Amino acid sequence: MSLLHRITFSSAAIFAFTIPAFAGVTVNNPSNSTTVSSSFTLSAYATSCSSENVVSMGYSFDSSPNSTIVNAQSIDTTVSSSSGTHILHVKAWAKGVVCVKDVEISVSDLASADSTTVSIPSDASTVTDLQVLSAWQYSHDSGGPGTSSGYSDLVISPSLYGTTRRFVTNFTNNGDERYSTTFGDDANAENFFYDGWVYLTSSSNMLANIEFDINQVMANGQTVLSGIQCDGWSGAWAYTANKGSASSPKPQWVTANGTSCNPQKWSQNKWHHVQFNLSRDDSGNVTYGSVWLDGVKSGLNATVYGGANLGWGKIINTQFQVDGYGSSGHTTAYLDHLKISMW
Repeated sequence: MSLLHRITFSSAAIFAFTIPAFAGVTVNNPSNSTTVSSSFTLSAYATSCSSENVVSMGYSFDSSPNSTIVNAQSIDTTVSSSSGTHILHVKAWAKGVVCVKDVEISVSDLASADSTTVSIPSDASTVTDLQVLSAWQYSHDSGGPGTSSGYSDLVISPSLYGTTRRFVTNFTNNGDERYSTTFGDDANAENFFYDGWVYLTSSSNMLANIEFDINQVMANGQTVLSGIQCDGWSGAWAYTANKGSASSPKPQWVTANGTSCNPQKWSQNKWHHVQFNLSRDDSGNVTYGSVWLDGVKSGLNATVYGGANLGWGKIINTQFQVDGYGSSGHTTAYLDHLKISMW
């Protein structure tokens, strides 16, 4: 960020004018006493400090005398830190005084690995933290077996970045629950990169599949249905294809030969990094590139038809589906720092 630069102050200069945190600094992210990755989002603002207008903000870690300064009344940037427990000092300056809000964070290096080779252009549109959107909906997938019901809400623990969406599902006879939200209306984007974090509890032994979808209405009014899933039935990654036509769609899952994935084998009570890339053409053909789980790449390398006349308005949505395993059960899963890039 062009407004970002580093200024060094003596510790005496910093703390001589420090006043309590309630004087005006508000930190939206990260929350106090949460775990974040080694690269996390800092979001904070302050309009006044000691009854004076704020002219700049900044932050530092622990006892460091160095502060990174932003010449504005807000901060919204990516911050990096070494692993371990740290005190993040978020500061606001106004006419010689500084207000400080201290946030205790635990920095984990689990999010540092990213071996993807997808090049996202600088002019791509990226929508971040989709999990915090308020418009998430949930319903039983009537195309699958059994029954299901569920709900989702926002929680602060477990969390990588401060706010996590929780998905709680009850099912019978391998029932599937679909959770979805709309996040855009770009009808012209042809390339997509999905990047999110998933946390599974001990209930993962009741999961058959976890599904990740991106659905886009193109300029011609057709909806391109695209998605991948970690398929516990086949023990492999799978991608969706329309085996019918646009007017009579028959979406089906196609197993990606040579890949391996089963949500029951994912480590429990741990964050897992899920990424994949795909593209489409104006006829609704979808090309699946690769999927990465915790940095391990699996090639999909397939082009299939995905167009469907669904009568939707101009939208792009994403779906997170939880498929049950067994005669009945109850599962809990979490989704954090979900971002999708489009170009």
